[in-house]
Amino acid sequence: MAEPIASFVPIIPPTPPEFKSGFVAIIGRPNVGKSTLMNELIGQKVAITSPVAQTTRNRLRGILTTPQAQIIFVDTPGIHKPHHELGKVLVHNAVSAINNVDVVLFVVDSSSPAGGGDRYIVDLLKKSKTPVILGLNKTDLQGQRRDQLTETYEQICQDNWEIANFSALTGKGLDELQGKLISKLEQGPYYYPPDLVTDQPERFIIGELIREQILLLTREEIPHSVAVTVEKIEEGERLTKILAAINVERKSQKGIVIGQKGQMLKQIGTASRQQMQKLLSGKVYLELFVKVEPKWRQSRLRLAEFGYRVDK
Repeated sequence: MAEPIASFVPIIPPTPPEFKSGFVAIIGRPNVGKSTLMNELIGQKVAITSPVAQTTRNRLRGILTTPQAQIIFVDTPGIHKPHHELGKVLVHNAVSAINNVDVVLFVVDSSSPAGGGDRYIVDLLKKSKTPVILGLNKTDLQGQRRDQLTETYEQICQDNWEIANFSALTGKGLDELQGKLISKLEQGPYYYPPDLVTDQPERFIIGELIREQILLLTREEIPHSVAVTVEKIEEGERLTKILAAINVERKSQKGIVIGQKGQMLKQIGTASRQQMQKLLSGKVYLELFVKVEPKWRQSRLRLAEFGYRVDK
């Protein structure tokens, strides 16, 4: 007789006394270290990172569970001036997160002075009633200008905001930041099983790992006109077979991704497979192919097909 379906549903235990929980949106300009910060807080890689700006595209949830609290982080796309339909969707989704969470963690690159992009986000946050913590990231890079740089952010900080100084890269100050976040949360239940680190499906994470390697290896040549779709996953006892498509906008970009005699595509595949084997804890066979989808970033239909939908 088959096992009842209910037996496969993860069991969420009762919370201890005075347990806190809630949702925290990590927002900021592109490339200020939001994804690196979330990965470091959770202690495991769930979001891709890259020196290229605007890496994050979907509102990715990472879950941190401690004995005192469960924090569900929402890693949002960098807030910037959009230049195409994809950019409009990303910025809309990032802004909509502000009013749908319990706390906003506004992350800035404190190794540079506050600029117009930071002040634009401050103006957005002024319209919201959600509590805000201003996170000064990259404090390890401030050097002798520390006081001068910090002052530029103190000037744009609102009276009811707290400030946290930290480095997502070195981990310094993250314990204090975690404490500040928990202090802002109300008592609540486990929203997810305590051992879960993300609510994103495996297929999505696999696609993101491939896109990360494309960004890292091609850099400025293929900035943001690439989308990855995982076509097939076959799980065996000893090997997981994965077939994925890399979608670009122009034939010239296809040539760059494939490279001379296929060397670039081979590098992307090898690096992606190594990351997947850590994720899946087993051997992976990865097959990649490249497709040209002209102007996909301008098409709402193509955006939806590639998983980029407008959040309500």
